Amino acid sequence: MSPSATQPVEQSPAAPPTAQRPSAQDAPGGSASQSGKRATKNTQISVIAGLGRGEQEAKDGGKTFEKQVDLPKLPFPKLEDTCKRYLDSLEALQSKEEHEQTTRVVHGFLSNEGPKLHSELQRYASARPSYIEEFWDESYLTASESVVLNLNPFFILEDDPTPSRGNQLMRAASLTLASLCFIHDLRHGVLEPDNVRGTPLCMSQYPKLFGTTRIPTENGCRLEHSPESRHVVVMRRGQIYWFEALDEDHRPLLTERALLSNLRAICKDADQTAPRDVAKGALGILTTEKRKTWAGVRGILKEHPHNAKCLEVVDSALFVVCMDDSEPQDPAQLCSNMLSGTIQLDEGVQVGTCSNRWYDKLQIIVCKNGAAGINFEHSAADGHTVLRFVADIYTELIMRFAKSINSATKSLFQAKTSPHAKGAGGVGKAADKQKDLAVETDTAPKKLEWNLSPPVSAAIRFGETRLSDLIHQHDVQVLEFNDWGKNFITRHKFSPDAFVQMSFQAAYYKLYGRSETTYEPAMTKAFFHGRTEAIRTVQPYTADFVTAFDDSSVKNKAKLEKLRTACAGHAKLSKNCAMGLGHDRHLYAMNCLVKNLVAQGSAEFNSIPAIFQDAGYATLGHTIISTSNCGNPALRLFGFGPVAPDGFGLGYIIKDDAISICASSKFLQTARFMQEIAAYLKQIESIIMEAYREANVHTTSTYIDHQGRECDVRTGLPIGSNQNKGNGYADDDYDQPGTGYSFYEEQSTKPNQDDADGVKSPRSRLAGVGRRLLDVA
Repeated sequence: MSPSATQPVEQSPAAPPTAQRPSAQDAPGGSASQSGKRATKNTQISVIAGLGRGEQEAKDGGKTFEKQVDLPKLPFPKLEDTCKRYLDSLEALQSKEEHEQTTRVVHGFLSNEGPKLHSELQRYASARPSYIEEFWDESYLTASESVVLNLNPFFILEDDPTPSRGNQLMRAASLTLASLCFIHDLRHGVLEPDNVRGTPLCMSQYPKLFGTTRIPTENGCRLEHSPESRHVVVMRRGQIYWFEALDEDHRPLLTERALLSNLRAICKDADQTAPRDVAKGALGILTTEKRKTWAGVRGILKEHPHNAKCLEVVDSALFVVCMDDSEPQDPAQLCSNMLSGTIQLDEGVQVGTCSNRWYDKLQIIVCKNGAAGINFEHSAADGHTVLRFVADIYTELIMRFAKSINSATKSLFQAKTSPHAKGAGGVGKAADKQKDLAVETDTAPKKLEWNLSPPVSAAIRFGETRLSDLIHQHDVQVLEFNDWGKNFITRHKFSPDAFVQMSFQAAYYKLYGRSETTYEPAMTKAFFHGRTEAIRTVQPYTADFVTAFDDSSVKNKAKLEKLRTACAGHAKLSKNCAMGLGHDRHLYAMNCLVKNLVAQGSAEFNSIPAIFQDAGYATLGHTIISTSNCGNPALRLFGFGPVAPDGFGLGYIIKDDAISICASSKFLQTARFMQEIAAYLKQIESIIMEAYREANVHTTSTYIDHQGRECDVRTGLPIGSNQNKGNGYADDDYDQPGTGYSFYEEQSTKPNQDDADGVKSPRSRLAGVGRRLLDVA
């Protein structure tokens, strides 16, 4: 990609229409006239397009959305209950004098404007899916800082179950194909709906995962959604390529072999560009800028019509595949690469993977050694939604591995390869090939060449410097505690999530001698358009435990009793939050609403209530320990950046026999914090086993655990277990419904079902955008 394109973007017979801007409730987009070219002999696969379906049609006729109409709305907590929970969350964070002042303010709110504001919020919500949805979306979209390290989380997948598919090209091809199959089933309404123990969950976030982008403006951001998007963008060394991937019936246009060929051609072409030329044209760097800065540069970029077309290709793509040329050597480096990319200078030129990203969209990142992960734009969807997507595509890879052993193994998805794909049969069963079409879609990869003016080139250069500074300021560490996990914790009758949360509290207190504001999200997707509620871990019982645990004069038995009380309290709090009975979202919605009313000159609400200007409200708004529990066997690690410059970001996975934690911070001792967590886990294990041995002194030396394994009564571990090896730095389950992003129940795996959908053939509206690569085997 050169700063001034020597090969301009090829003109399309009909220029692609500009994507429609989303409304407050929906994000429509889509295509009008479309155009395409007949495939040539150099194209690996020839395909056509067919009939598409939108979310509403799927909701009307498909099982994916069939439970939407039955979902209850997010409940309104009683104002008195909200205020009590609010005060409970502040008690251990404030001095006695501060808490007395906040209590007076809260009582004044209850006696004066509180009930009127609560009623006004109920009236506002009566015509909306949720009382918090618009305000919560706005909180994401009005953020002015860079999204990298501040908003976008990441997931790291376990290795590919098929050893021969572990290399980068095969891994990227298989993940891309599985993702296309997921999209097909979603758009056809045949994707199994989410549920937890029989309770249906809201599916409204899924369509927004794909074909969606975050568009910066002078006044925040907006989401643009292209529900009929059918192409994929690929990035390699900061250069941007694209190819058609679905037909108009949303079936994959390419087999895995064809995808492999396209990706190989892209990497070969991109690797020929000199590093200095790559750095000059690394447009993805601009998505890491502050939103207002990126909005201004984007406006300049779009002044050139070819650039406007190229931007539409990226904006409307299903997702972005990032083909990195790095090989992270340890888990911490791998997490850093997925969170923010790497920084590496070669003769003063940035050659790290930080320039190989487009943070405004869902990204599938594949390293040179085959390690793979997801970095996702967070405003459109929460972690649970992305987790389901990741779990399904990983499950599909397992089933393909099983198919190599037993050919009768079925696919997880119902998607079939488009009938005009060469070598069809890679996904399910090919459709009827007798239904031929006159026009085929060109699926060869094409490179986007940009016309970069001096202001844009300067913005890329300085943006890279600022991003490198930002990455340098952050530290990422990983703890893979392999001594024990969920099985050990539940054996001793603790909630795993609460147990791990207390380890964070104890470790932080050990380092700093105080408790600080802690946040854990509880998923509220059991309600229509539900998102999350905040679990405020620091409560009076939490503070009581950590102070006792750090006091050498307190007996171990008393410490254990206080831990049990704290874990039980946290588990109860988590359940209430998952039921929509927290306090954060209720107060936040009232705060946003009254600000709007005051700005509009409301006669009834002409000032901001004192509760929202009190120091207590600011204390809870400054999160020092931001945590999230995200469990699924498909994941090895996951994480995100710290919410506050003086805080930590902690993503953790509680596995059967291990606990994986990724911690990030800015200017803090991240490694030391992780060492304290590991030390606490060893110490609490010793205390638990001491109590267990005392309670079972007259019992046999072994017992049978809940999984039917014979275990040592002294350690609680399986006989012959070697789990006491290592808890080094460098490795999903959950038991508490609704905590973190772990509120997930694996769906039943059903084989694909053949259907006989017809095939249509309008041309692609993006045909002709970009330089077509002919070097496709």
